[in-house]
Amino acid sequence: MRRASFLKVAKRPLTDAMHYALEGGKMLRGFLVMESARLHGVPEAAALQAALAVECLHAYSLVHDDLPCMDDDAMRRGRPTVHKTWDEAVAVLAGDALQTLAFRLLASPEIAELDAPVKYAACCNLVESLGKAAGKEGMVLGQMLDMDAEQVEEPLSLKQIERLQSLKTGALLRWSCTAGAVLAGADTGPLHRYGDKLGLAFQIWDDVLDVEGDAAEVGKAVGKDAGRGKATFVSHLGLDGAKRRASDLVTEACGALSVYGDKADCLRQAARFVISRRN
Repeated sequence: MRRASFLKVAKRPLTDAMHYALEGGKMLRGFLVMESARLHGVPEAAALQAALAVECLHAYSLVHDDLPCMDDDAMRRGRPTVHKTWDEAVAVLAGDALQTLAFRLLASPEIAELDAPVKYAACCNLVESLGKAAGKEGMVLGQMLDMDAEQVEEPLSLKQIERLQSLKTGALLRWSCTAGAVLAGADTGPLHRYGDKLGLAFQIWDDVLDVEGDAAEVGKAVGKDAGRGKATFVSHLGLDGAKRRASDLVTEACGALSVYGDKADCLRQAARFVISRRN
């Protein structure tokens, strides 16, 4: 086989697996980027690159999270996971490629063409903050804490679960909510508070779905947390208590958007969607 043909064949399963990993999701994080950018008048082309970046980063995390050495899941988004569709090596490499693509997108010409006073600070801030949200101070640390929790006999306290999920799930959601303000060089405070409450409500609802969700709707196995004896928001608060806590958090998230008035109604609807979804 000629070298050019070999490279083409080798590239195919990698790109196919990357596309596969991105398909079928809610694209909530990308949506939050686009909406936060719209609030601040950021050009759509620039916002789209940041939205694609966080979706690539999120997809990579799911591909790796599903591996046998992690959560060992066979289904994701209603179909076989990447390592089941191809193999573990392809899954690892597809995840790696999606992660690096995320940071490449944040240095795209569309973002670089923002107004000169903003673009350099925005690019650097987005790259640095996404690295922090995704890495050893954010999502990866949260995943490590989650894995460690399964090795100890004493279940995590409610406060410990909140910290874990603030890192594992909340960090990327907060980044998504504030990206538009960063691109505009505006105050990120209100959107950071919104994202903080939204992220916690999102994870509480995930715990609710693990108890009362239908695997066909959820798109992955349910009941795994209880099967492992894992402490969750539901195990601490009860099913009804967890639902009330999620609802209260959504109310707080919507309240954080008061500075934007009616312009933020779409983000308010997104917060309500988080605790009404079935997957």
